[in-house]
Amino acid sequence: MEHTVNTITNWLKDQVKQTNVKGLVVGVSGGLDSAVVANLIKRACPEHSLGVIMPIQSNPADIIDAQKVVDSCGLANLTVDLTNTHKLMYDNIQKQIKTRNEWHEELNRIADANLRARIRMSTLYTIATIYQYLVVGTDNAAEWYTGYFTKYGDGGVDLQPIVDLTKGEVRELAAYLEIPEEVIAKQPSADLWIGQTDESEMGTTYANIDAYVKGKEIPEQDKQIIEKLHERTEHKRKIATQLRLK
Repeated sequence: MEHTVNTITNWLKDQVKQTNVKGLVVGVSGGLDSAVVANLIKRACPEHSLGVIMPIQSNPADIIDAQKVVDSCGLANLTVDLTNTHKLMYDNIQKQIKTRNEWHEELNRIADANLRARIRMSTLYTIATIYQYLVVGTDNAAEWYTGYFTKYGDGGVDLQPIVDLTKGEVRELAAYLEIPEEVIAKQPSADLWIGQTDESEMGTTYANIDAYVKGKEIPEQDKQIIEKLHERTEHKRKIATQLRLK
């Protein structure tokens, strides 16, 4: 674990130096992955790192956990409540589409959730611009392989320091970094809607995804789910499709 921490923090330091910025910023949700990254950027840039807590009708317990994370590692932090911003935008979008009688209620939840992730991304980049920081992502190997992130949302970052680590490895790293136990033990959730959990939405477990990306055998049903997720989200792992006229 010490080697992993040193490797990542040295890489983060190099990225700051190479891009000629001053430091690093990450969104802190109260979940495992952002807690680990918060600790890592604090180690990489002790005086120039920032955690941003961005509630949008969030579970109050998650906000408490997020504050515990930044407090426990001494990370400078600020909170930007985006609840009203999200509501104003989404209500206006919904109203305009409904005037055209083209609203699709069955797509409401995912559209709402993706807007939350993209508003948070815009917030992080605005803050990063003011501080002259890079935006650091929190996707792990399981999320990256299955495309379990919002394109231009939580996937819209400058650096992905833990993308080669499985969820299990991130949890081990969290224990090494002495992240609060309640954060390590909690059910993974992207805070996209009330009661949302990652595994229920994906239809399989992180343990199965971790095993699959490591080349281990898993139940055929879970294998099919993971392969289908990977195939249909390939566009998320690429830049925008470009037309070459010449």
